[in-house]
Amino acid sequence: MRAARVDVDLSAVAHNVRAVREMVTPALVCAVVKADGYGHGAIAVSEAALAAGADWLSVALIEEAAVLRKAGIDAPILLLSQPRLGDLPAVVHYDLRVTITSVAAVEPLAAAARTAGRVAMVHMKVDTGMNRIGVAPTGALALARAIVERPELSLEGVFTHCAVADDPGHPFTAQQLARYDAVLAELAAAGIVPALRHAGNSATAIAHPHGRYDLVRVGIAVYGIAPSSTLADAVDLRPALSLRAEVSQVKRVRAGEGVSYGLRHVFAADTTVATVPIGYADGVSRRLGLAGGQVLVGGRRRPIVGVVTMDQLMVDCGDDDVAVGDEVVLIGRQGDEVLTADEMADRLDTIPYEIVCGIGPRVPRFYGRGRS
Repeated sequence: MRAARVDVDLSAVAHNVRAVREMVTPALVCAVVKADGYGHGAIAVSEAALAAGADWLSVALIEEAAVLRKAGIDAPILLLSQPRLGDLPAVVHYDLRVTITSVAAVEPLAAAARTAGRVAMVHMKVDTGMNRIGVAPTGALALARAIVERPELSLEGVFTHCAVADDPGHPFTAQQLARYDAVLAELAAAGIVPALRHAGNSATAIAHPHGRYDLVRVGIAVYGIAPSSTLADAVDLRPALSLRAEVSQVKRVRAGEGVSYGLRHVFAADTTVATVPIGYADGVSRRLGLAGGQVLVGGRRRPIVGVVTMDQLMVDCGDDDVAVGDEVVLIGRQGDEVLTADEMADRLDTIPYEIVCGIGPRVPRFYGRGRS
């Protein structure tokens, strides 16, 4: 058993879903569980989120949806991007709501549905300015007509995605929602009224009530992390994940000696160094120590020193009494101290999404229920 682990508090997941649901009602809540539940474990998170009142799930890949279906999860699952045309039969097989962004996908999807004797539920993605994926607003009506003209298809939803909703003062979100509203109005004028309109990611759902519509797609908030520091106090969220390891070796190092590859850190005084068996192969950035990264040992913050290696990192413990087997916290609480994914992200000039999603599969996940 590895001396490193991720602990996921499913009660925190449930709390976060309930908190968001209370905020956005009567809109439905779709828990985004792509990337193995943002590194938390898609099956366990999906089950906890649905039990807490989430109505839908969403993923990025057919393979991710297949894992959930094989686990016995029968809730609606939205595939957030249009898959390759040759993979559309699998969409029908797993009974997924599929995103469509081009007319080229309509006939292959209809054929797959016809072969399976089913009606495929379609969500049309409209690109209102993020310029990632989606049909342009000018092409939305033509695509919607192509979908509704096929008896094998049902246009269940029309949606978009907001690029800067985590910055509540940015005017572009209002522009995107206005473009989206204009598309909905054009469709309605043509007699096309989808059952589900959705534009809200976590930030939109929290900070932009107009963007909640009929359903919100909540990702990072499910895991207890605010979409941005600006929104940290907008809803009561509880981080669900902690990342822990234990000391594997303790050594006394003299002043003037260096540590790790490249000897990038040289000790100014005699000190105790603890080696911790977790590294960049597990998702801990190689440059975390060089960027001021810290861990908790014995209830105290201690600096990571030198570069993080593939399987190990080193911690300067000063003159503390440290022993092999002592707990080391990279994300989570130890005593009165807390280290968060947000703090690690700030040190690495990234976002906490990348931190939790990047924790590698060779770190085992354990699931429990803390306070509800």
